[in-house]
Amino acid sequence: MNVHKGRKIITQRPFRILADCERIYQFLLEIYERDWRNGVPAPFFEYAYASFSYWMDISYSYKNRIWECNGEIVAFCFYENPVTDIYFCLKPGYEKLASEMVQYADENMFTNKEGIQFIFFGGQDALMRYAQQLGYHKKYERWDMQYDFADELDFPLPEGFHFVNPQDIDRTNVGKCCFKGFDHEQCEGPWNHQYEQHNYILSTAPHATPELDVVIADESGEYACYAGMWWTPENRLAYMEPLCTIPEYRHKGLAAALSEMYRKTKALGATHMTGGSGRFYQKTGFQNAVKWTFWEK
Repeated sequence: MNVHKGRKIITQRPFRILADCERIYQFLLEIYERDWRNGVPAPFFEYAYASFSYWMDISYSYKNRIWECNGEIVAFCFYENPVTDIYFCLKPGYEKLASEMVQYADENMFTNKEGIQFIFFGGQDALMRYAQQLGYHKKYERWDMQYDFADELDFPLPEGFHFVNPQDIDRTNVGKCCFKGFDHEQCEGPWNHQYEQHNYILSTAPHATPELDVVIADESGEYACYAGMWWTPENRLAYMEPLCTIPEYRHKGLAAALSEMYRKTKALGATHMTGGSGRFYQKTGFQNAVKWTFWEK
């Protein structure tokens, strides 16, 4: 196809999981804003697709869609969790693609009619407007928080605990800590190396920075708290994922893990760190930053 000088040729095509992950990562770096108004940050996407052993069902990834302008990616929609949540990432200046993106997702991305929802972030007004025209309505909304590194984050490590040296972190023990820390024991019974491979795969993702992970252990060496870090220098973003503390060590001052991440990543040039929602983050100084809205038909 001949492309005339100054003319924008928009094409769309399927996502190719073995060929496009790096291009999508770079696209998300380019369009990133702290409030996610253009779509999710690059580590969000990589974490999801590196979680195929536990979280993601990548067998439907061929339904994800890429829009290109003269060969450059300008828009992307994709599944997550595992095939129920649909996200939209759109480069500023290409809002005219919003109707086409929403229509494509509505017509092509359903695997079944149960549990499917569109997720839009504050500022994705064009996408929300076209979703409404197709009969979608907002179910609810919530805020995720971030910590601004203009403020100091300094929680001391409580007595009886220590940080595990990054080079000594054991991924099997991390898996056990996450299993307990996310309360899987309540519904799945005692840890029996379930999802053990998950943390090994995450730590070897192309842009993973496991050397910045933080583990707090008790005097016996038992892992009590784990915080994963995906340092994203292009966006000066300290993307924390996941964060968990096993039940018996909650409310004992292990927010010191956040302070350790703050110290490590601020020294590298980070300006802000992601967090979740709820009182824990409020109490530790995080502020509302990303507005999620959930839509169904």
